[in-house]
Amino acid sequence: MGHEVWYASYGSNMCRDRLLAYLLGGRPEGARRSYVGSRTPEEPVDDITLELPGRLYFAGASPTWGGGVAFYDHDEPGPTAARAYRITTGQFADIAAQEMHRLPEPGDPIEEVIVGGLETGRHEAGPGHYETLIEVGRHDGLPILTFTAPHGYDAVPHTEPSAPYRAMLAQGLRESRDWSDERIDAYLSAAAASAGTGARRDVG
Repeated sequence: MGHEVWYASYGSNMCRDRLLAYLLGGRPEGARRSYVGSRTPEEPVDDITLELPGRLYFAGASPTWGGGVAFYDHDEPGPTAARAYRITTGQFADIAAQEMHRLPEPGDPIEEVIVGGLETGRHEAGPGHYETLIEVGRHDGLPILTFTAPHGYDAVPHTEPSAPYRAMLAQGLRESRDWSDERIDAYLSAAAASAGTGARRDVG
């Protein structure tokens, strides 16, 4: 659990309080569930802002927030605003587990993959919506990792995010980038512009 990485969030975890629910336990404002927290209940050592080279979009139907949730397609034109937190590989695995509605456990295969390194910069740990790991760069000698779905931007119907979820993303953008409300609204509206077609899928 001692190895460190940068976890790059492009969704609700850009809000520090929301991320801390995964690390320390608790229920984020507006969410319908509580979280047990990480096996190492400590706050991030540091955080930075960055832009990912891919595209943000919303899909599925979240039982936690209602409405669509954020995904990232590394192969589509971007950029995507993100906030990266310096945490341990164990904490990263614990966040991913809770995203997938699992309890954090020792020997998580995601943790083992990270320690071993992503040879191709991408690893599908499972079919779940946040089980595809992508290395998007390096900072201070450590990998910058994010997770998303195995499907891409064009592979699934897009859905509108709920007001509480969108508010959480807005708070994260405000905290990390000091954007105006107008700029935040324009950014999130652009990502949600293609919502409203096709059948819904339960995710998040």
